[in-house]
Amino acid sequence: MRTSARPRLVYAGLIGLMALGGCHDATVSQGPSERPVQVQRAAFTNADVSREFVGVVRARYETDLGFRVAGKIVARLVNVGDSVTTGQVVARLDSQDLKLQAESAEAELAAATSNLTQASAEAERYRTLKARGYAAVADFDRKQAAKDEAEGRLERARRALDMARNQLTYADLRCDADGVITATLAEAGQVVPIGQGVVRLARRGEKEAVIALPETWLDEARHAGASVQLWSDPGHRFAARLRELSPQADGATRTYAARFTIEAADDTVVLGMTATVTLTPAAAARVTRLPLSAVVNRGGGPFVYALDASGALVQRPVTVMALTENAALVTAGLDEGEQIVTLGVQKLQAGLKVRAVEIR
Repeated sequence: MRTSARPRLVYAGLIGLMALGGCHDATVSQGPSERPVQVQRAAFTNADVSREFVGVVRARYETDLGFRVAGKIVARLVNVGDSVTTGQVVARLDSQDLKLQAESAEAELAAATSNLTQASAEAERYRTLKARGYAAVADFDRKQAAKDEAEGRLERARRALDMARNQLTYADLRCDADGVITATLAEAGQVVPIGQGVVRLARRGEKEAVIALPETWLDEARHAGASVQLWSDPGHRFAARLRELSPQADGATRTYAARFTIEAADDTVVLGMTATVTLTPAAAARVTRLPLSAVVNRGGGPFVYALDASGALVQRPVTVMALTENAALVTAGLDEGEQIVTLGVQKLQAGLKVRAVEIR
C-alpha cells in the first residue's frame, strides 16, 4: 500500500522553519560585536629631554677692516687663515695722490706763516703810528683785522696739514687687534671707496658656538643648561652659556640664531670647527611616551582617544612637549594609568564602544 509524499514534505518544511527561527533569535540576542582596539596605559616618568643642535665655532668679535680713504689697492699682504697682530699691515693703497695732498698742505702752511708775519709787522707798525698820531684809528683796525685773519689762516693750514698727513698714513691698512683673517673681500688692483671691507678679522679671545634654534625652543634656551662638544674631539665637553638670541627669525629657514659662549675654550677649539650644542632644561618634566600613531591633530590641536569606565572612547586634548623618531612626549591632559588607543585612531570617534586589547 503506497503512502502519500505530501505529509512528508509538510513535515520537512515545518522543521526548516523552526530551525531558521531559532537562528534568528540567537542572532538578535547576541547583538553587534564591539570593535577591538589596541591600547597602552599612560605611565609618567621624568623625561630626559635634552636636545642637540649642530653649530659652528665663531669668534665673538668679527670685524671687516677697510681703508679710511679711497684709492686703488696695490697690495694685499694676508690670506685667509693667517694670524695677525696689532698694528700689522694687511693691505696698501697707491699713496701718490695722498703724498701730493700732504705736500700741498705743507706749502699752504708756509704761505700762511709768511702772510701772518707780514700782517703782524704791519699791525705793529700802525700801532706805533696811531700812538704818535700819524695814522687813523680805522686804518689801524683794518691792519689788526688782517692780522687776525692771517692767524686763522695759519691755524687752518696746520689742521689741513695734520689731516693730509693722517690720510697718508691711512694708505696702510693695519690690524687693530690680534686675531685670524677669516675672509678676504678685495684684491690688489681694485679701487675701493672709504670703508669698504678688505679683510675680515676674527679677534682672539672669546669663542662661541652659533646654532639655529626652532621657535619651540626659544624659551627653553634662555633657561636651559648648555654644553659644547667638538666633532673633532667628541670625548671633551665644554660648558657654555647663552650670550645672544636673535629677536627675528631667518627669512629662509624660519629659525633663530643663538650664540653660546664656550667657557674655558683652549687651543683645540679652532674657528670654523663643527660643534654640537646640547641643551638640557633646568627642571625635569614629567612625561608619558605614546606612539606617534596615538596622537591626532585635525586642526584644533593634538588629542588622543582614551577609554572611560564603560569602555567608550573619550577625546582628550593633550600637550605634546616634543616629537621623537617614534614617540610623542605628552606632559598634560592624561591621568596616570589611563588606557590610550594607539592604532587606527583616524577611523575612530568619541562615544564609540570598543574592546581594549592592551599591549605590554
